[in-house]
Amino acid sequence: MKTVAEDSVLVKKVVDNFWDAVVATTLFRGEVTHMVKVSAIVSICDFLKTDPDLRMNYLVDVIGVDYYAETPRFEVVYHLYSLPKKHRIRLKVRVNEGDQVPSVTHIWSGANWPEREAFDMFGIVFEGHPDLRRIYMAEDWQGHPLRKDYPLRGYKDRYNPYGMEREEEWSPGKKQG
Repeated sequence: MKTVAEDSVLVKKVVDNFWDAVVATTLFRGEVTHMVKVSAIVSICDFLKTDPDLRMNYLVDVIGVDYYAETPRFEVVYHLYSLPKKHRIRLKVRVNEGDQVPSVTHIWSGANWPEREAFDMFGIVFEGHPDLRRIYMAEDWQGHPLRKDYPLRGYKDRYNPYGMEREEEWSPGKKQG
């Protein structure tokens, strides 16, 4: 595995071209992570895929992370890989509950299902997604099971008789307990 230096093309190209959108850059164990503004995620992804020195042609994954009680609450993490160049990069964006993240399905069609999974499990909405609907849970399911404030046993309903009783004014982001 190659080690990545601060003057690496993975660092320089992104920071030089998107200096106003890169919030932070970290190098850890040979991997580059750029925390970027949500408004620039599409242009940065497009640049990473089309730049001849980078050619990030494989979207490995899009995942959601819940930092409950922090603001912004959610983080969306993109893992990218270049098959011809053999290097990888990680992009992160932070969003509040109710904010939308632009979809990257028009750049990598493989983002379709991971974005749907983040929507289903965390409630993160991807603006411009061609088919944003639940992927694991039933369409009438209330809540998002991977959120930190979701009860461990779930909520009592026809599928789960052992779950927690719902409060009268239940909402997906409301703290339970």
